[in-house]
Amino acid sequence: MTGMKEGAGEDPFASDSTPSGSETDETEAKADTETSATSTTESGEQQSGQQRSLQIPYKYRRDGVQDGRERVPLFLKPDTKSAERDALRELEDRFDENVSLTDLREGLMKAGLEHLDEVSAQLEEWGYGMTFDE
Repeated sequence: MTGMKEGAGEDPFASDSTPSGSETDETEAKADTETSATSTTESGEQQSGQQRSLQIPYKYRRDGVQDGRERVPLFLKPDTKSAERDALRELEDRFDENVSLTDLREGLMKAGLEHLDEVSAQLEEWGYGMTFDE
């Protein structure tokens, strides 16, 4: 009895009968590596394309409402605070869900930054740009 079952696999003690066997193994290994590299590249390109087309909104990526934000003081006049509260209610009705006050405030800030003419008009109403030269 030799200790090895027939058909259980290759005999690790058998000698390689073909001298070019190692060349064949190297060629096969190289081909496997190239195939693996190609599929990895294709897979990476595919994942990269998916990442570009699928972006998770900030609301769902963050751990909390303050995540990724700097704290800045905000002081509001009573009429602005009231308008903010009204805007919050209206947007919650539109989205049919709660809207974070922090998100609302940053949304208002970003919208204002995209509409500086309206911001300028408001600042002029408060007295900016006035001159007292005669």
